[in-house]
Amino acid sequence: MTQIPDPNSVSAPSEPARPRERRQRVQAAETGMAVLKGLGRLGGRASLTLLAAQVDESPAKVHRYLVSLMEEGLVAQDAATQQYYLALEAMLLGLAALRQADPIRLAEPSLVRLREGLEVTCFIAVMGNKGPTIVRFEEPGLPVTVNVRMGSVLSMLWSATGRVFLALQDDARVRALAEAELARAPAELRAQLDAADPIGRLRHQVLAEGCATVRDTNLKGISAVSAPLLNHNGRPCAALTALGATGGFDASADGPIARAVRREAEAASVLLGYQAP
Repeated sequence: MTQIPDPNSVSAPSEPARPRERRQRVQAAETGMAVLKGLGRLGGRASLTLLAAQVDESPAKVHRYLVSLMEEGLVAQDAATQQYYLALEAMLLGLAALRQADPIRLAEPSLVRLREGLEVTCFIAVMGNKGPTIVRFEEPGLPVTVNVRMGSVLSMLWSATGRVFLALQDDARVRALAEAELARAPAELRAQLDAADPIGRLRHQVLAEGCATVRDTNLKGISAVSAPLLNHNGRPCAALTALGATGGFDASADGPIARAVRREAEAASVLLGYQAP
């Protein structure tokens, strides 16, 4: 015969985790991450007082979290200065993140937004052995006919993409490619550059405007705007470029296309670990 349990004697089920306790654990994790990120913002090394001010917490509270982070190998303390610094486990995490920082993959959403938002042809290029090389190419519904495609190598001096690398990549090989182009360029192209310092003036202009622009130089009837993708060291690892028929393409450095290209390049640079000074 089945025995009906007495309601007054039934054992209480095990209690689920209390929401408050769960929330407290999440808050503790958030605070620990804030301390770790604060140490990173301070250059990876700081005193307890400075770090506490950075994260807006009391030194006693920050110290408790530092002890836990030290036990996990994320933080260590310098015995001589008593400063705290990012330790081996933090460096390993950073290296793992850097290995994922593929500029082509991370900039693809920016490339698509430019194509859809501006309805222009756009691409990503990297610096190859022979010059800037297109590695990702997007066209709008009504593409502009141009003789560049995936794998095309662009001019250092006469393409917006090449000028970006020339301005930001302080490299003897890049400069040599530009000088070789300048030496064999026809007079009408050379006349477009500063006679006293053609390469130096180009570099200065790109750095001042944050992008490079060209009109009918690399390809007749085609204008372009290009901006750099910067890595965690602030070095250009790729360039994001938009181009279109000169008649309907605003290639001015302060125009809507240039602003959009710079904005998307900056967004992709942040994903690559770049932090503006």
